[in-house]
Amino acid sequence: MIKHLSIAAFALALSAPVLAEKEFEDHTQMMNHGDGHLMDMTGGMVMGQNTDVLPGGCDSLAATKEITVHAGHKYAEKFPGRMFAFDVQEYQFEPCTKLTVNFINDDSVRHQWMMHGLPKYLYPKGMFHLEVTGPGKVTGTLIFPPGDKTYLVHCDIAQHMEKGMKGQLKIGKGNGDLPSIPGVTAYVIQDDYSDKTDSESISDTVVEEIAEITDKVVGNDSFFSGLTIIGLAIGLIIAPLLARKFKDMSAGEIVTYLFDLVKQAIDMAMKLISWLIGLVKKN
Repeated sequence: MIKHLSIAAFALALSAPVLAEKEFEDHTQMMNHGDGHLMDMTGGMVMGQNTDVLPGGCDSLAATKEITVHAGHKYAEKFPGRMFAFDVQEYQFEPCTKLTVNFINDDSVRHQWMMHGLPKYLYPKGMFHLEVTGPGKVTGTLIFPPGDKTYLVHCDIAQHMEKGMKGQLKIGKGNGDLPSIPGVTAYVIQDDYSDKTDSESISDTVVEEIAEITDKVVGNDSFFSGLTIIGLAIGLIIAPLLARKFKDMSAGEIVTYLFDLVKQAIDMAMKLISWLIGLVKKN
């Protein structure tokens, strides 16, 4: 018995370093895989780095800047209902600025700080991407193109952006604000944790709009029919659901989705007609 306990204690001692929380790591020895893609075997990654090539339209660097971005659960505490966040949600720089980003992950999970929409002739996939797994730091550099534009910066790990890890970066004056940036702009669709049924969740505004339409149409000589009223009411009710469904979908994806819905509706109608014809023949 004592022998077995000694073996177990020895095994536990050997596994203790593995079970211990990962220590902070500064990812400075990454391998360059070309095209601005650097990574190591311990969870550090830089994609789309550009330290010296000027984008088209930039005759020279407007400025050279450096920032430090923190990512972690604790930065979401000031945003009710959010789980993760960056320590800063909004940035602004001049066009043609060379920016070095020190990205620090304060959590024990994987986080990213990434931008999309950059010119693809210079940034593969149109993206600049920093990533750290567990507590650590990674550094990357890029040069902004000319023009006024607002870029989304976010963590692309599943549900991290949806739960707060996003911000906006404006070049020049930007071209507007992005929705649902914590502490900066209002959320497009608020999280609803209430215990309401679907019928109870219809907003008072929608109900008032339906009542107003009914009052204007019913009882007068309008060309609108009762079916039109029902159609308008259904449209007002399902509009929020469609807005949620179409969020982040491109125009092409929305059209494809609508065609699929029409095809399904036609298939169901044909099946119903076939069933009715069969029923009539039997009688």
